[in-house]
Amino acid sequence: MALVIGIVGLPNVGKSTAFNALTKEQLALAANYPFATIEPNKAVVAVPDPRVDKLAARVKPEKTIYTTVEFIDIAGLVKGASQGEGLGNQFLANIRETAVIVHIVRCFDDDNVVHVSAHPDPRSDIEVINTELMLADLQQLERKIERLAREVKGDKRLVAVQEVALALQEQLGRGVPVAAYPDAASDAFHALNKEMRFLTGKKVIYVANVDEDHLAEDNAYVQEVRAIAAEQNAEFVKLCAKLEQDMAGLSDEERHEYLAALGVSETGLEQVIHKGYHALGLISFFTTGPKEVRAWTVRRGAKAPEAAGVIHTDFERGFIRAEVITFDTYIRLGTEAAVKAAGEMRVEGREYVVQDGDVMHFRFNV
Repeated sequence: MALVIGIVGLPNVGKSTAFNALTKEQLALAANYPFATIEPNKAVVAVPDPRVDKLAARVKPEKTIYTTVEFIDIAGLVKGASQGEGLGNQFLANIRETAVIVHIVRCFDDDNVVHVSAHPDPRSDIEVINTELMLADLQQLERKIERLAREVKGDKRLVAVQEVALALQEQLGRGVPVAAYPDAASDAFHALNKEMRFLTGKKVIYVANVDEDHLAEDNAYVQEVRAIAAEQNAEFVKLCAKLEQDMAGLSDEERHEYLAALGVSETGLEQVIHKGYHALGLISFFTTGPKEVRAWTVRRGAKAPEAAGVIHTDFERGFIRAEVITFDTYIRLGTEAAVKAAGEMRVEGREYVVQDGDVMHFRFNV
Protein backbone atom coordinates (compact mmCIF):
# COMPACT_ATOMS: atom_id res chain seq x y z
CA MET A 1 0.00 0.00 0.00
CA ALA A 2 2.41 2.67 -1.21
CA LEU A 3 1.27 6.20 -0.43
CA VAL A 4 1.15 8.44 -3.53
CA ILE A 5 1.48 12.19 -2.92
CA GLY A 6 0.95 14.86 -5.57
CA ILE A 7 2.73 18.21 -5.24
CA VAL A 8 0.77 21.21 -6.57
CA GLY A 9 0.95 24.98 -6.42
CA LEU A 10 1.25 28.10 -8.52
CA PRO A 11 4.34 28.49 -10.74
CA ASN A 12 7.47 29.64 -8.90
CA VAL A 13 6.34 28.81 -5.37
CA GLY A 14 9.15 26.25 -4.90
CA LYS A 15 7.34 23.08 -5.96
CA SER A 16 10.20 21.53 -7.89
CA THR A 17 12.71 22.63 -5.25
CA ALA A 18 10.48 20.97 -2.62
CA PHE A 19 10.24 17.83 -4.78
CA ASN A 20 14.03 17.66 -5.06
CA ALA A 21 14.38 18.22 -1.32
CA LEU A 22 11.77 15.64 -0.31
CA THR A 23 13.10 12.98 -2.66
CA LYS A 24 16.79 13.85 -2.20
CA GLU A 25 17.01 13.84 -5.98
CA GLN A 26 17.70 16.45 -8.64
CA LEU A 27 15.06 15.20 -11.07
CA ALA A 28 12.96 18.34 -11.22
CA LEU A 29 14.11 21.49 -12.96
CA ALA A 30 13.90 24.34 -10.45
CA ALA A 31 13.96 27.55 -12.46
CA ASN A 32 12.93 31.18 -12.03
CA TYR A 33 10.17 31.20 -14.64
CA PRO A 34 6.66 29.74 -14.94
CA PHE A 35 6.20 26.17 -16.22
CA ALA A 36 9.78 25.06 -15.65
CA THR A 37 8.20 21.65 -15.01
CA ILE A 38 6.63 20.35 -18.22
CA GLU A 39 6.25 16.61 -17.67
CA PRO A 40 5.39 15.38 -14.16
CA ASN A 41 8.41 14.26 -12.16
CA LYS A 42 8.04 11.05 -10.17
CA ALA A 43 10.20 9.54 -7.46
CA VAL A 44 9.75 6.69 -4.97
CA VAL A 45 11.19 7.41 -1.53
CA ALA A 46 11.81 5.10 1.43
CA VAL A 47 9.80 6.17 4.49
CA PRO A 48 12.25 7.01 7.28
CA ASP A 49 11.32 5.02 10.39
CA PRO A 50 13.82 4.64 13.25
CA ARG A 51 11.87 1.60 14.47
CA VAL A 52 12.95 -0.31 11.36
CA ASP A 53 16.57 0.61 12.05
CA LYS A 54 16.33 -0.53 15.68
CA LEU A 55 14.76 -3.86 14.70
CA ALA A 56 17.42 -4.41 12.05
CA ALA A 57 20.15 -3.71 14.63
CA ARG A 58 18.69 -6.48 16.81
CA VAL A 59 17.92 -9.04 14.07
CA LYS A 60 20.86 -8.32 11.71
CA PRO A 61 18.97 -9.48 8.60
CA GLU A 62 20.36 -9.84 5.07
CA LYS A 63 18.07 -6.98 3.93
CA THR A 64 16.24 -4.08 5.52
CA ILE A 65 13.20 -2.88 3.57
CA TYR A 66 11.30 0.31 4.34
CA THR A 67 7.81 1.08 3.16
CA THR A 68 7.71 3.67 0.39
CA VAL A 69 6.03 6.88 -0.73
CA GLU A 70 5.75 8.03 -4.35
CA PHE A 71 5.93 11.77 -5.00
CA ILE A 72 4.58 13.34 -8.20
CA ASP A 73 5.52 16.94 -9.04
CA ILE A 74 3.24 18.44 -11.69
CA ALA A 75 3.44 21.70 -13.60
CA GLY A 76 2.46 24.89 -11.77
CA LEU A 77 -1.27 25.55 -12.07
CA VAL A 78 -2.63 28.97 -13.00
CA LYS A 79 -6.05 30.58 -13.11
CA GLY A 80 -7.92 28.96 -15.99
CA ALA A 81 -6.06 25.62 -15.78
CA SER A 82 -9.37 23.74 -15.81
CA GLN A 83 -10.08 25.46 -19.16
CA GLY A 84 -6.67 24.58 -20.57
CA GLU A 85 -4.73 27.70 -19.54
CA GLY A 86 -1.05 27.29 -18.75
CA LEU A 87 -0.42 23.59 -19.20
CA GLY A 88 -4.05 22.74 -18.56
CA ASN A 89 -6.09 19.67 -17.90
CA GLN A 90 -3.41 17.12 -18.74
CA PHE A 91 -1.69 17.98 -15.45
CA LEU A 92 -4.88 18.00 -13.42
CA ALA A 93 -5.32 14.40 -14.58
CA ASN A 94 -1.99 13.48 -12.96
CA ILE A 95 -3.27 14.62 -9.57
CA ARG A 96 -6.21 12.21 -9.77
CA GLU A 97 -3.77 9.31 -9.35
CA THR A 98 -2.68 10.53 -5.92
CA ALA A 99 -4.07 9.86 -2.43
CA VAL A 100 -2.88 13.12 -0.86
CA ILE A 101 -2.28 16.58 -2.32
CA VAL A 102 0.66 18.57 -0.97
CA HIS A 103 -0.12 22.21 -1.76
CA ILE A 104 3.05 24.31 -1.74
CA VAL A 105 2.42 27.95 -0.82
CA ARG A 106 5.13 30.58 -1.20
CA CYS A 107 5.69 32.34 2.12
CA PHE A 108 8.80 34.40 1.41
CA ASP A 109 9.69 37.63 -0.39
CA ASP A 110 12.42 37.61 -3.01
CA ASP A 111 12.60 40.16 -5.82
CA ASN A 112 14.79 37.74 -7.77
CA VAL A 113 12.07 35.06 -7.91
CA VAL A 114 9.12 35.97 -10.10
CA HIS A 115 5.61 35.55 -8.64
CA VAL A 116 2.71 35.16 -11.07
CA SER A 117 0.75 37.85 -9.19
CA ALA A 118 3.69 40.21 -8.53
CA HIS A 119 3.88 39.31 -4.82
CA PRO A 120 2.86 36.42 -2.54
CA ASP A 121 -0.68 36.44 -1.15
CA PRO A 122 -1.30 33.04 0.48
CA ARG A 123 -5.09 33.22 0.69
CA SER A 124 -5.45 34.39 -2.91
CA ASP A 125 -2.82 31.94 -4.15
CA ILE A 126 -4.54 29.02 -2.42
CA GLU A 127 -7.93 30.12 -3.73
CA VAL A 128 -6.66 30.08 -7.34
CA ILE A 129 -5.54 26.46 -7.05
CA ASN A 130 -8.60 25.27 -5.13
CA THR A 131 -10.97 26.98 -7.56
CA GLU A 132 -9.31 25.27 -10.52
CA LEU A 133 -9.54 21.90 -8.79
CA MET A 134 -13.24 22.46 -8.10
CA LEU A 135 -13.93 23.54 -11.68
CA ALA A 136 -12.13 20.45 -12.98
CA ASP A 137 -14.24 18.24 -10.70
CA LEU A 138 -17.40 20.02 -11.82
CA GLN A 139 -16.62 19.53 -15.51
CA GLN A 140 -15.94 15.83 -15.01
CA LEU A 141 -19.06 15.43 -12.87
CA GLU A 142 -21.31 17.09 -15.45
CA ARG A 143 -20.22 14.52 -18.05
CA LYS A 144 -20.92 11.73 -15.56
CA ILE A 145 -24.41 13.12 -14.85
CA GLU A 146 -25.19 13.03 -18.57
CA ARG A 147 -24.20 9.36 -18.70
CA LEU A 148 -26.14 8.52 -15.54
CA ALA A 149 -29.30 10.05 -17.03
CA ARG A 150 -29.15 7.33 -19.70
CA GLU A 151 -27.82 4.47 -17.58
CA VAL A 152 -30.27 4.81 -14.72
CA LYS A 153 -33.17 3.89 -17.04
CA GLY A 154 -31.79 0.39 -17.34
CA ASP A 155 -30.38 0.01 -13.82
CA LYS A 156 -32.37 1.47 -10.94
CA ARG A 157 -29.52 0.67 -8.56
CA LEU A 158 -27.81 3.75 -9.99
CA VAL A 159 -30.51 6.10 -8.67
CA ALA A 160 -28.65 6.64 -5.38
CA VAL A 161 -25.42 7.41 -7.26
CA GLN A 162 -27.29 9.83 -9.51
CA GLU A 163 -28.71 11.63 -6.47
CA VAL A 164 -25.22 12.02 -4.97
CA ALA A 165 -23.86 13.29 -8.30
CA LEU A 166 -26.58 15.93 -8.56
CA ALA A 167 -26.02 17.02 -4.94
CA LEU A 168 -22.27 17.33 -5.56
CA GLN A 169 -22.90 19.32 -8.73
CA GLU A 170 -24.90 21.84 -6.71
CA GLN A 171 -22.29 21.86 -3.92
CA LEU A 172 -19.34 22.44 -6.26
CA GLY A 173 -21.33 25.16 -8.01
CA ARG A 174 -21.44 26.98 -4.66
CA GLY A 175 -17.65 26.69 -4.34
CA VAL A 176 -17.72 23.94 -1.72
CA PRO A 177 -15.24 21.04 -2.24
CA VAL A 178 -16.25 17.39 -2.49
CA ALA A 179 -14.51 16.67 0.84
CA ALA A 180 -17.26 18.67 2.59
CA TYR A 181 -20.08 16.41 1.31
CA PRO A 182 -22.26 15.72 4.39
CA ASP A 183 -22.93 12.01 3.66
CA ALA A 184 -19.43 10.93 2.67
CA ALA A 185 -19.87 7.59 4.46
CA SER A 186 -22.65 6.43 2.11
CA ASP A 187 -22.08 3.56 -0.32
CA ALA A 188 -23.29 5.70 -3.23
CA PHE A 189 -20.73 8.43 -2.47
CA HIS A 190 -17.92 5.89 -2.12
CA ALA A 191 -18.83 4.29 -5.45
CA LEU A 192 -18.90 7.65 -7.23
CA ASN A 193 -15.70 8.94 -5.61
CA LYS A 194 -13.85 5.70 -6.39
CA GLU A 195 -14.71 6.08 -10.08
CA MET A 196 -14.28 9.85 -10.40
CA ARG A 197 -11.30 10.30 -8.04
CA PHE A 198 -12.42 13.81 -7.22
CA LEU A 199 -9.55 16.27 -6.83
CA THR A 200 -11.29 18.20 -4.07
CA GLY A 201 -12.18 14.99 -2.25
CA LYS A 202 -8.54 14.24 -1.47
CA LYS A 203 -6.74 14.95 1.78
CA VAL A 204 -4.63 18.11 1.65
CA ILE A 205 -1.37 19.08 3.34
CA TYR A 206 -0.62 22.80 3.06
CA VAL A 207 3.14 23.38 2.99
CA ALA A 208 4.37 26.88 3.81
CA ASN A 209 7.64 27.29 1.93
CA VAL A 210 9.66 29.87 3.86
CA ASP A 211 13.14 31.36 3.74
CA GLU A 212 15.69 30.20 6.31
CA ASP A 213 15.07 33.24 8.52
CA HIS A 214 11.48 32.17 9.23
CA LEU A 215 11.92 28.47 9.93
CA ALA A 216 11.77 28.99 13.69
CA GLU A 217 9.38 31.95 13.79
CA ASP A 218 6.27 32.40 11.63
CA ASN A 219 5.94 35.41 9.37
CA ALA A 220 2.55 36.87 8.37
CA TYR A 221 2.37 34.63 5.29
CA VAL A 222 2.84 31.48 7.38
CA GLN A 223 0.25 32.59 9.91
CA GLU A 224 -2.25 32.97 7.06
CA VAL A 225 -1.55 29.48 5.72
CA ARG A 226 -1.88 28.00 9.21
CA ALA A 227 -5.26 29.72 9.56
CA ILE A 228 -6.49 28.40 6.21
CA ALA A 229 -5.40 24.84 7.07
CA ALA A 230 -7.30 25.09 10.37
CA GLU A 231 -10.41 26.44 8.61
CA GLN A 232 -10.39 23.50 6.19
CA ASN A 233 -9.39 20.86 8.75
CA ALA A 234 -6.31 20.20 6.62
CA GLU A 235 -2.77 19.29 7.65
CA PHE A 236 0.01 21.91 7.83
CA VAL A 237 3.80 21.76 7.40
CA LYS A 238 6.42 24.51 7.36
CA LEU A 239 9.74 24.00 5.60
CA CYS A 240 12.46 25.81 3.70
CA ALA A 241 12.65 23.90 0.42
CA LYS A 242 15.85 25.62 -0.69
CA LEU A 243 17.63 24.74 2.56
CA GLU A 244 16.39 21.13 2.46
CA GLN A 245 17.56 20.79 -1.13
CA ASP A 246 20.98 22.16 -0.20
CA MET A 247 21.20 19.53 2.57
CA ALA A 248 20.40 16.64 0.22
CA GLY A 249 24.06 15.52 0.17
CA LEU A 250 24.34 15.34 3.96
CA SER A 251 23.81 12.22 6.05
CA ASP A 252 20.56 11.88 8.00
CA GLU A 253 22.43 12.63 11.22
CA GLU A 254 24.03 15.78 9.77
CA ARG A 255 20.67 17.02 8.43
CA HIS A 256 19.03 16.59 11.82
CA GLU A 257 21.89 18.35 13.59
CA TYR A 258 21.70 21.30 11.18
CA LEU A 259 17.91 21.60 11.49
CA ALA A 260 18.07 21.26 15.28
CA ALA A 261 20.36 24.30 15.38
CA LEU A 262 17.57 26.20 13.60
CA GLY A 263 14.92 24.98 16.04
CA VAL A 264 13.44 22.31 13.73
CA SER A 265 13.03 18.72 14.94
CA GLU A 266 12.06 16.92 11.69
CA THR A 267 13.08 17.12 8.05
CA GLY A 268 10.51 18.20 5.49
CA LEU A 269 10.20 14.59 4.27
CA GLU A 270 9.49 13.31 7.77
CA GLN A 271 6.88 16.01 8.37
CA VAL A 272 5.07 15.43 5.08
CA ILE A 273 5.00 11.64 5.48
CA HIS A 274 3.79 11.81 9.08
CA LYS A 275 1.04 14.24 8.10
CA GLY A 276 0.12 12.08 5.10
CA TYR A 277 -0.15 8.95 7.22
CA HIS A 278 -2.23 10.83 9.78
CA ALA A 279 -4.55 12.32 7.14
CA LEU A 280 -5.22 8.93 5.55
CA GLY A 281 -5.34 6.98 8.82
CA LEU A 282 -2.37 4.75 7.99
CA ILE A 283 -0.06 2.86 10.35
CA SER A 284 3.00 0.61 10.01
CA PHE A 285 3.61 -2.94 11.19
CA PHE A 286 6.77 -4.99 10.84
CA THR A 287 7.92 -8.46 9.92
CA THR A 288 11.31 -9.79 11.03
CA GLY A 289 13.53 -12.72 10.16
CA PRO A 290 17.08 -13.62 9.17
CA LYS A 291 16.42 -12.74 5.52
CA GLU A 292 14.74 -9.37 6.03
CA VAL A 293 13.28 -6.83 8.42
CA ARG A 294 10.47 -5.06 6.63
CA ALA A 295 7.91 -2.32 7.25
CA TRP A 296 4.40 -2.56 5.85
CA THR A 297 1.61 0.01 5.61
CA VAL A 298 -2.01 -0.71 6.51
CA ARG A 299 -5.03 1.40 7.37
CA ARG A 300 -5.66 2.15 11.03
CA GLY A 301 -8.36 -0.20 12.31
CA ALA A 302 -7.40 -3.05 9.98
CA LYS A 303 -7.80 -6.55 11.38
CA ALA A 304 -5.08 -9.19 11.25
CA PRO A 305 -6.24 -10.94 8.03
CA GLU A 306 -6.26 -7.62 6.14
CA ALA A 307 -2.71 -6.89 7.30
CA ALA A 308 -1.70 -10.39 6.19
CA GLY A 309 -3.18 -9.63 2.78
CA VAL A 310 -0.88 -6.62 2.39
CA ILE A 311 2.01 -9.10 2.31
CA HIS A 312 0.28 -11.62 0.03
CA THR A 313 -3.33 -12.42 -0.83
CA ASP A 314 -2.72 -16.09 0.10
CA PHE A 315 -1.89 -14.96 3.65
CA GLU A 316 -5.31 -13.35 3.97
CA ARG A 317 -7.22 -16.12 2.20
CA GLY A 318 -5.72 -18.88 4.33
CA PHE A 319 -5.28 -16.90 7.56
CA ILE A 320 -5.10 -19.05 10.71
CA ARG A 321 -3.58 -16.79 13.36
CA ALA A 322 -1.09 -13.97 13.96
CA GLU A 323 1.80 -14.06 16.41
CA VAL A 324 2.26 -10.52 17.72
CA ILE A 325 5.02 -8.75 19.64
CA THR A 326 4.85 -5.06 20.48
CA PHE A 327 7.77 -3.04 19.16
CA ASP A 328 8.79 -1.87 22.66
CA THR A 329 8.79 -5.45 23.95
CA TYR A 330 10.95 -6.65 21.07
CA ILE A 331 13.52 -3.90 21.62
CA ARG A 332 13.50 -4.36 25.41
CA LEU A 333 14.08 -8.14 25.28
CA GLY A 334 16.29 -8.09 22.19
CA THR A 335 15.32 -11.30 20.36
CA GLU A 336 12.22 -13.20 19.37
CA ALA A 337 13.42 -16.18 21.41
CA ALA A 338 13.71 -14.00 24.52
CA VAL A 339 10.20 -12.64 23.94
CA LYS A 340 8.79 -16.16 23.68
CA ALA A 341 10.70 -17.27 26.79
CA ALA A 342 9.23 -14.32 28.72
CA GLY A 343 5.73 -15.28 27.57
CA GLU A 344 5.21 -11.91 25.87
CA MET A 345 4.41 -13.12 22.36
CA ARG A 346 0.64 -13.04 21.87
CA VAL A 347 -1.40 -15.28 19.59
CA GLU A 348 -4.25 -13.34 17.98
CA GLY A 349 -7.15 -14.41 15.77
CA ARG A 350 -9.16 -12.94 12.91
CA GLU A 351 -10.71 -10.14 14.97
CA TYR A 352 -7.45 -8.68 16.23
CA VAL A 353 -7.03 -5.00 15.30
CA VAL A 354 -3.46 -4.31 14.24
CA GLN A 355 -1.64 -1.63 16.24
CA ASP A 356 1.01 0.76 14.97
CA GLY A 357 4.43 -0.81 15.56
CA ASP A 358 3.27 -4.42 15.91
CA VAL A 359 5.88 -7.03 14.95
CA MET A 360 3.87 -9.84 13.35
CA HIS A 361 4.21 -13.37 12.01
CA PHE A 362 1.24 -14.84 10.14
CA ARG A 363 0.27 -18.51 10.09
CA PHE A 364 -1.83 -19.54 7.11
CA ASN A 365 -2.91 -22.55 5.06
CA VAL A 366 -4.04 -22.56 1.43
